[in-house]
Amino acid sequence: MSADHRRQLLLGSLIALGSAALFGTLGPISRYAYAAGLTPLAFTMWRALIGGLALGLFVAWRARRGGTIVDLRRIPRREQAMLATAAVASMVLNLAIFSAFDRISVALALLGFYTYPALIALATTVFQHESLGRGKVLALALASTGMVLVLVGQLDVAGAQLDALGVALALLAASAQVVNVLVSRRGYRSVPTAEATTTILLSGGLAYFVLALLVGQPASAAGPFAVPAALPLILTAGILAAAVPSLGFLTAIRWIGGVRTGILMLFEPVVGVTLAALLLGEALLPLQVAGGALVLAAGVLLQRIPEPAAAHEVPLPEPEAAADSAATAWPPAAAGAVVTRLRGPGTESAEDARLY
Repeated sequence: MSADHRRQLLLGSLIALGSAALFGTLGPISRYAYAAGLTPLAFTMWRALIGGLALGLFVAWRARRGGTIVDLRRIPRREQAMLATAAVASMVLNLAIFSAFDRISVALALLGFYTYPALIALATTVFQHESLGRGKVLALALASTGMVLVLVGQLDVAGAQLDALGVALALLAASAQVVNVLVSRRGYRSVPTAEATTTILLSGGLAYFVLALLVGQPASAAGPFAVPAALPLILTAGILAAAVPSLGFLTAIRWIGGVRTGILMLFEPVVGVTLAALLLGEALLPLQVAGGALVLAAGVLLQRIPEPAAAHEVPLPEPEAAADSAATAWPPAAAGAVVTRLRGPGTESAEDARLY
C-alpha cells in the first residue's frame, strides 16, 4: 500500500469520525428545538433546507474562484438515476427514523438503524464481490458490540414500548442507508461531492415541505420564522449537523468505501449519549463508556488493516492540467468524466481525480 493510499485512508477515516461526531449532536439540538416549539417535521425540513443552501453557497463560492458547476441535466442518464436514488433513499431514511422515534424509544430505534454497517458489509460482499477479510469483520464486530452497549444503557426495559411497526420503520431507515451508501460510492462519479450533497439535501428539504402541506401541517413550513427562539438551533443543525457532516460522509464513502465508513459512523451514538449526559443531565453508565471504547478500538484496528488501492483510484494529475483538459469540450470526451474547472491546489478537480 503506497504512502498516498495510507494517507487517504487515514484522512478519510478522520473525516468519517468527525462526521459521526457532528451527526451525534442532533439529539441534544433537536431536544432544545422541540422545547422551543418546533415540530419534528419542521426541524427535519428546515435542517435539510438550511444545510442544502449552505452547501449551495459553498459550491457557488468555489465557482466564483474559477470553477464551473456541473450541469446535472447533461451527465449520463445512469448517473442521474443513481443520484436520484440516493436522494430518495435519504428522504426515506429521515422520514422512517422520524416515524420510528414517534412510536418506540430513541435507543431502540437506533439499535435497529445501526444494523446498517453490517448490512452494508453483507451487500458489498454479495453484490460488489468485495472480500471483507478477518480484520474488517473483527472491527465490525467490535464497533457493533460497542454500539449495542452504548444504546442498551439508555433502554428503559420496564417501560419499553415494543411496537412492531416502529421497529420495522427503524429497519427501513437502515435499509435506505444501505442503498444510499452503495449507490454513492461510484454511482454518480461525474458529480463533485459538494454538488451531489447539495442536491440530496435540497431535494429532501423540498420533499418534506410538500409532505408538510399534504399532512395538514402548514405551520411546519414557517418553521423557525414562526418560532424565532428556535432559529439559532435550526441554523446550527442545518450547518453543523447537516451540511458539514453530510459532505464528510459522502467524501468518506468515496475515499475509503462504504464498509469502513459505516463502521466508523458507529461513533455517532457514542457522541450522542455523551452529549446527552453533559447537556441534558442523562446518566452515563460504565457500560456505555466501555461500549464507546470498543467503537474507538474498532477505528484504530481499521487503520492497521492493509488494503490494496481501490479500483476507482487513479493517479493525481496537476490541478491546472485537469482543469484545462475539462475545459476543451462539453461534454468531456471521457465517458462519465465531468471535471470542474478550478484553480490552485486543493480544488475540486484534484479532489475528484483522487476520488474517482
